[in-house]
Amino acid sequence: PTRELAMQITEEIKKFGKYTGIKVATVYGGQGMGLQLDMLDRGVEIVVATPGRLIDHLKRGSIELRDITYIVLDEADTMLDMGFIDDIQFILDLAPEDRTMSLFSATMPTEILRLSEEYLNNPKQFLLDADDLSGEGIDQSYLVIKDRDKLKYLIDFIKPVKGQSIVFCSTKYRTRDVAKFLHQEKFDAVAIEGDMSQHRREQSMGKFRSGKADILVATDVASRGIDVPRVELVINYDVPNQEMAYFHRIGRTARAGAKGKAITFVSYSSVGDWNIIKRQIKVPLRDLNEEMGIQISIPDPLKRQTPSRRYGGQSRSNYSRGGRSGGYGRSDRGGNPRDNRGPRRRFNDRDNRNSYGGRSRW
Repeated sequence: PTRELAMQITEEIKKFGKYTGIKVATVYGGQGMGLQLDMLDRGVEIVVATPGRLIDHLKRGSIELRDITYIVLDEADTMLDMGFIDDIQFILDLAPEDRTMSLFSATMPTEILRLSEEYLNNPKQFLLDADDLSGEGIDQSYLVIKDRDKLKYLIDFIKPVKGQSIVFCSTKYRTRDVAKFLHQEKFDAVAIEGDMSQHRREQSMGKFRSGKADILVATDVASRGIDVPRVELVINYDVPNQEMAYFHRIGRTARAGAKGKAITFVSYSSVGDWNIIKRQIKVPLRDLNEEMGIQISIPDPLKRQTPSRRYGGQSRSNYSRGGRSGGYGRSDRGGNPRDNRGPRRRFNDRDNRNSYGGRSRW
């Protein structure tokens, strides 16, 4: 689903395939088409792609799917979300029926599992590290405060940190504001959000990975593609609007058996969302209001607010798709993915579905 994840997966494939002769190409929006065409012309066994740029190559004929053996959807819960489903359907229409299809995801909400059954025939399911969502090894806490007080407490919590920190914000505008504020306070901070050019995104991630920047301020676009072992603290500057996004965020710390901390700032208007997330957390959760003696007075209507459950990834407004800008009702997506494709074919024949992890047909 994201450029960063595509690049990270490509690097891992290169490591595992170092002595095999297997070649891999990465295609995503924001990178010059010429560079990608050169890689493809030399011949590759594996293509790692974001959906939008893959469709661009399919339309111009630089990639053909008729001979492929495997299709993998990484972060399948996001890829089967409504924002991507038309693109995925278009791509699968062009692939052979006897391919093997695999879905990978750290979380698979019930609604998405039901949707995946529309595409899979007698799938095999493998559960690995299913307890990771408990957040074990992470000291989790929360602080209920007024929205205008968040910057003050952000500085208080970040100053003592010796390692690196990630600050997650709900919108790209807030991401920019928080990063600018941290710069003004003389912190080495970088930001990553959907409207940044690919060059600037890579620069920011490069500085953070190399340790030249101590703080990364990001929207949820980055939460699934970051694997930096030195992250000591994650701060949810805003409560995520979907409970699974919370676990993806805090999972950026306590990597490879290390310890880490996660602090969530809960504004009065986010209490309802936070109450839903709290019910999913299976480890002790520290109440910083009680520990720090901070009194709060939440208006009763807000305290009682419990929003309806949502699923399928974070808000689409900040989810980078790997290319194109404008249109389609989302900030990072391009024009309507159904444009110029003709009528969409539905998969109603269960005998034409692929496998989840095994070698059966679609």
